[in-house]
Amino acid sequence: MSKPDHTLNDQAERAKLNALTRALRDLHKQLIHVETQYFGAVGSPLELLQLVTNHPHFAWLQKLSGLMAQLDERLDEPEAITPEVATAYRSAIEALIGPSEEGDQEFRTKYNALLHDAPEIVMVHGAVRQLLGAIAAPVKPQAEAKPAA
Repeated sequence: MSKPDHTLNDQAERAKLNALTRALRDLHKQLIHVETQYFGAVGSPLELLQLVTNHPHFAWLQKLSGLMAQLDERLDEPEAITPEVATAYRSAIEALIGPSEEGDQEFRTKYNALLHDAPEIVMVHGAVRQLLGAIAAPVKPQAEAKPAA
């Protein structure tokens, strides 16, 4: 007996989002690495954690960290992951890293500067973009049709 469509949908969307979370972790790690180089010498991993979570230099990354935490929590929930849920996460990520026009400009400015300066970030950005492309794009509202005169 075959599985119901909603179960197959859930598995497919869950697999896409799980792959995306791995790529986002890589991206986040590279962003922290490059920002740490700009910041200066950091002692222990605990000091780095304190800096990333509390220092204003790293505060902009908390938006991505928070979104990643939300995605991880949602993947841990038993409710089915629908294409609409996956699309909502795609939109939220694109608001940060592009190409969404309604994005977070403060985040995007810092992100684009690092994207320009660090080839390792370009590589993981490409991987994230590829995985986002596998998720259905958000539907843009159509302009209202005007009645013929």
